Amino acid sequence: MQDTLVQRAYTAVVEHFKKTGRAPHYTELAGTLRVSPEEARQAQHKAAESVIGCWFVKDTDLVESWAPFSNVPTQYRVTVEGQQKWYGQ
Repeated sequence: MQDTLVQRAYTAVVEHFKKTGRAPHYTELAGTLRVSPEEARQAQHKAAESVIGCWFVKDTDLVESWAPFSNVPTQYRVTVEGQQKWYGQ
C-alpha cells in the first residue's frame, strides 16, 4: 500500500474528527479518499499502526481513539468556541 494513501487516511480521520466530533467509519473514509471500502479499511489500519495513540475497538474496524481524540466518551471533554463535540484521550 502506498505511503501517500496511508498519510491521506491519517489526515482524513483527524479532519473528520475536527469537523464532526467523531471518527469516520472506513466506508465514509473510502468516499473521502476515493478508494474502495476495503482499501480505506486497510489504509486506516496502517495509519493507526504508524503512530502512537491510535487504536481500534478490540477485534473490530471501529476507531476507538485517534490522538488526541477519543471516539468514545471520556472524562476529558473538549470545548472550542462554546461547542463541546469532542472527547480527549
